[in-house]
Amino acid sequence: MSEPNQSTVIPFAEKHWWKEAHLDSAPILCAKQIYPASFCDANGDGLGDLKGITSKIPYLAQLGVNAIWLCPIYKSPQHDMGYDISDYREVYEPYGTMADFDELLATMKKHGLKLIMDLVVNHCSSEHEWFIESKSSKQNPKRDWFIWRKGKQDENGQPIPPNNWRSVFGAGPAWTYDEGTDEWYLRLFVSQQPDLNWENPEVREAVYDLMKFWLDKGVDGFRMDVINLISKAPGLPDAEVVDPSSKYQPSFKYTANGVGETPFTHDPKILIQYIRKDELQMVFQFEMHDLDGGDAANPMKPSPFKLTQLKKIIGRWQQAMFEGNGWNSIYFGNHDSGTPYVYQGEDIGMCNMPKDWGFEEYKDVATLQWIDGVREKRQKEPGEENPDLSDLLPYMRAKARDNARTPMQWDTTQNAGFSTGGKPWMRVHDDYEQWNVEVQSKDPNSVNSFYKELFRLRNEHLVLVYGDFNYLDFDNEDVFAYVKEHEGEKVLVVLNYTGKTVTYTIPSSLETGNAKLLLGTLGKGAIETGKIVLEPWEGLLFKL
Repeated sequence: MSEPNQSTVIPFAEKHWWKEAHLDSAPILCAKQIYPASFCDANGDGLGDLKGITSKIPYLAQLGVNAIWLCPIYKSPQHDMGYDISDYREVYEPYGTMADFDELLATMKKHGLKLIMDLVVNHCSSEHEWFIESKSSKQNPKRDWFIWRKGKQDENGQPIPPNNWRSVFGAGPAWTYDEGTDEWYLRLFVSQQPDLNWENPEVREAVYDLMKFWLDKGVDGFRMDVINLISKAPGLPDAEVVDPSSKYQPSFKYTANGVGETPFTHDPKILIQYIRKDELQMVFQFEMHDLDGGDAANPMKPSPFKLTQLKKIIGRWQQAMFEGNGWNSIYFGNHDSGTPYVYQGEDIGMCNMPKDWGFEEYKDVATLQWIDGVREKRQKEPGEENPDLSDLLPYMRAKARDNARTPMQWDTTQNAGFSTGGKPWMRVHDDYEQWNVEVQSKDPNSVNSFYKELFRLRNEHLVLVYGDFNYLDFDNEDVFAYVKEHEGEKVLVVLNYTGKTVTYTIPSSLETGNAKLLLGTLGKGAIETGKIVLEPWEGLLFKL
């Protein structure tokens, strides 16, 4: 996209039901994302389960979401919280049974909600029967279902991986050695997640078959995890050195977009190619998510950014998707036009872990491997046999995935109503007595009430779904303002991205004489003589 002017107009998109939904890792017009382990525990064992989700379907329906994106519930050894699948046709036993899943799906259908399953097929679990067979011998028919290579030797004659690719998690290699067959298998994530070989047509057919299994049960679609990593560059060449302090380097130039969710890709022209009527309907782009990302040597360290950088990213993707007839998935938590995804807890303003929580509360494999990598680097320094790592905690509180996995806060009872049993699998946030569904659902000025109103307005005003996108005052580093217009309806959005009070002057070319406030984060707001006074972090939506 060329540098935005004061006005950048984007054409209309085709209409489809899934564009009008909102997902809450649940409902689609607005979708809600549900993390099963942390949503609701029905049997009191401290871990969320399918019956717990089923019990909360009425809440999700009245919240206003119309689809649920369900994170993996498949059988798994849980090395990466279910993203290492050992059987795609079975339910992880602590979550329940297939009968429990059928009950969940039926309850959702009864309430008019659609179900999006998380599909993880770039890799599976090392305990999946496919990999067990593949690993058994070089002659096994499934050997080529995964990516195996002979290793190399370093200058000292020691075995090293086939190339210098780094694992996505931690600072180690993206390869694991198998002594039995004297070869290495590729696993871009943890060693228990071997990458499938999508060049093999038998692998593709096996994936299509398991997808049909769930579609036949009545699910409405799939969110495809890291689907843009399934095709690797021929020859698997070494990656360029961008982190001289490490033997292993980021490999995304050779692993991303040989073809869902599409991280490591910031080019709309590439991702728009995925969106076809018979393939993917929308994409998760990670450029906005990565805006405050660290460098290759320290990916957990947040980086400062300017508001105009965010504006440019949003505008570029809006333009590309409209012009290419594609569709964005819009999220800040993780999880303007596109389907908004609301991660569980965002609907009540749940926040990251408290500052006084220590290392022992962090369980995510990506965080733990990053910590181990930092520790190993520091141990190589003189006098650092047992290095101090306390400086890492602020980064973890800002960016660790664990922050999104503390149990959902339902009420003021023990364990925030998440579990009636003993100790939850993760600690409940200390602020649960104020920040919970029960308290906020009774408060018209709460975060929860705001989300309900936001979803209602999006259902009533299709300009918020299909409207074109027109920047106002792009160079303003305090305020993000834009206009959307569709079939005669026009709205103005004005957002204060600072912690100070700001007076915003609306361009004289925009007629606001009959403006009506549809929604405000503080429940008020007005345009007076062409100006708007915005309180810190305030956002306003006007119908013009």
